[in-house]
Amino acid sequence: MPRVLFICLGNICRSPMAEALFRHKVALAGLAHQLTCDSAGTGGWHAGEPPHRGTQQILHQHGIDFSGIRARQLTGADLGEFDYLLTMDHDNLRDVQRLGVPTGILRPILEFAPDLGYDEVPDPWYDGNFALTYQLLDRACDGLLAALCP
Repeated sequence: MPRVLFICLGNICRSPMAEALFRHKVALAGLAHQLTCDSAGTGGWHAGEPPHRGTQQILHQHGIDFSGIRARQLTGADLGEFDYLLTMDHDNLRDVQRLGVPTGILRPILEFAPDLGYDEVPDPWYDGNFALTYQLLDRACDGLLAALCP
């Protein structure tokens, strides 16, 4: 059973959005018993908090359930628990690389949507563009699901 961890900075905007989207797509595909996912942040400032209200609003608009998702910080134990660690941007990638992640497990999420013309997911915490974040992650999650379950 592949286990996927989505990683961003604070785990309240991008990575919980990816978690909710992927969880939704997996359930629609009837694969909920074959794939699992979670999310975490490289920082722990928001530990225990629900997703940002902008993330909640865009997920709600698209009928995506985000119940049970709470921010948490990435831990060393996560490195051995997940088959895929998928980061939102270059800084997250570098931060996780410093932890000594085995080769092949750590990848940028947008590798699964190379046709979009983006190499990282912009952080809507700074620009408020939750719609763009949703569009990028929606396509990346489609690509990820296709790659894991061809």
